[in-house]
Amino acid sequence: MAARGRRAAALLVSVATAVGVWSASACSSAEDAQIDYAVDGALISYNTTSVAGAASAGPQAFARTLTGFGYHGPDGQVVADRDFGSVAVVGRAPLVLDYQIADAAVYSDGAPITCDDLVLAWAAQSGRFPGFDAASRAGYLDIERIECQPGARRARVSFFEGRNIVGYEELFTATSMLPSHVLGAKLGLNTTEALLGDPGQTGPAVERIAQTWNTLWRLNHGVDLRYFPSSGPYKIDSVLDGGAVVLVANDRWWGAKPASQRITVWPQGADIADRVSKRVVEVVDVATGSAGSLITPDGYQGSDTPSGGIEQLIFAPTGPLSETPARRALALCTPRDVIARDAGVPVVNSRLNTAMDDAFDEAENVPEADQFMHADPVAARDALGGKPLTVRIGYRAPNTRLAAVVGAITASCEPAGITVTEVASDGIGPQALREGQLDVLLASTGGATGSGSSGSSAVDAYELFGGNGNNLSGYHNDQIDGIVSALAVTADPAEMVRLLREGAPVLWADMPTLPLYRQQRTLLASKKTYGVAANPTRWGAGWNMDRWALQQ
Repeated sequence: MAARGRRAAALLVSVATAVGVWSASACSSAEDAQIDYAVDGALISYNTTSVAGAASAGPQAFARTLTGFGYHGPDGQVVADRDFGSVAVVGRAPLVLDYQIADAAVYSDGAPITCDDLVLAWAAQSGRFPGFDAASRAGYLDIERIECQPGARRARVSFFEGRNIVGYEELFTATSMLPSHVLGAKLGLNTTEALLGDPGQTGPAVERIAQTWNTLWRLNHGVDLRYFPSSGPYKIDSVLDGGAVVLVANDRWWGAKPASQRITVWPQGADIADRVSKRVVEVVDVATGSAGSLITPDGYQGSDTPSGGIEQLIFAPTGPLSETPARRALALCTPRDVIARDAGVPVVNSRLNTAMDDAFDEAENVPEADQFMHADPVAARDALGGKPLTVRIGYRAPNTRLAAVVGAITASCEPAGITVTEVASDGIGPQALREGQLDVLLASTGGATGSGSSGSSAVDAYELFGGNGNNLSGYHNDQIDGIVSALAVTADPAEMVRLLREGAPVLWADMPTLPLYRQQRTLLASKKTYGVAANPTRWGAGWNMDRWALQQ
């Protein structure tokens, strides 16, 4: 639900500070300097709205490569991106928005940015069209129609009656829109005509669009970069062996020129601490503890800040934890207090209020959560009727903090007759849970390695909405669906608290996930690199990378 319109003044100060710090030092920096940027996830897709892409480090890498009508600033809230275009409210009952793309807006391949890109983004994320493997339908499923003349720069977006989304600014933001003209050219069709046409005639075309949307933008060494044009200050120059992505200044970008010519984004690896100690990386943006004890050496400055993501156990929809008693048993023997203490943070009970909306923190601290605070192997054994249980808990490796979490659960649950098998590799993520390779995914919001949060609790709550792509546990409860849907259109704080309190006992009873603690983020930056600022959302420090400048 995000604090609606919160900290507007603080936002202006924060943005001005971040940009101001860079501006004061820009005269001593070289535009052709290369910045190395290390993140804590994989770089597997340009499509960060797919299930796998949203859970990856893609948002951290491409926030200034695929721009939109807004971006998430240093406090996680949406800042309007006037370079890209503007949004005007032209109706309130129902909600109607006019989107105007800037006349100068073009992709790096020279193609204009048009309303067709909005139509594709809506179609993929609305849930109305089958086949799209989108992470979330939040907000997009409430859009009744989009009026777009193919090739035009203006779109009118009309919402269903009664679905006046409070956080409509979360829609069509950075990394949410992909180049429809690339997909259309590959398939030999006009995507907007197919998506908005008569379903009886365009159904096969829509199916082809969905299949291509799911697969076209996968990243690997040797990809055809014609399919990866940029709409921002940076564009992809190459993908290296090992998965690093090299970004260079986009010469067709119509806004302020980026401060640095080249940024190489390095995916999670075992050598982050070594890179820092050798001073061969300028910016590190990772989950605290994931790379062990990251010592801040001379010449660097560091900070640890809370993110909007909740580290949690996400239970598989099939296998030994598909039934509620088994999930509750594992939860009962999980030492949440010890795990949080070792992470240096409090235990959290939040599932629907995740994105640091402090005013509502207590709403989900209901009595039903108390029995799951400390490990109780006896209660766990009783929940299983004395039967043994073997579960596979997986996480993306290497990750020192999550390895310790699995170790704590393993030791604590053994007396309950629960045997835990650790599954850790660099290929673990949402797909591994879907394919039955795991019984539990240990990850942040939406299965992410990083924060995973959109910055809005109302949006994040959709990970427990029936049929949502990042509802990895396959959970469906009509009452929870109603609560999540109501939170999206509610601005009254008292009503929000009521809804959160109503939903919490249901979720503790059903146990689709088990929240552990709020993921903390560690940001290290060379003191010669200016303009770097933390961000609690999935976009991380990359939200303003075009303002980073390296002093020579």
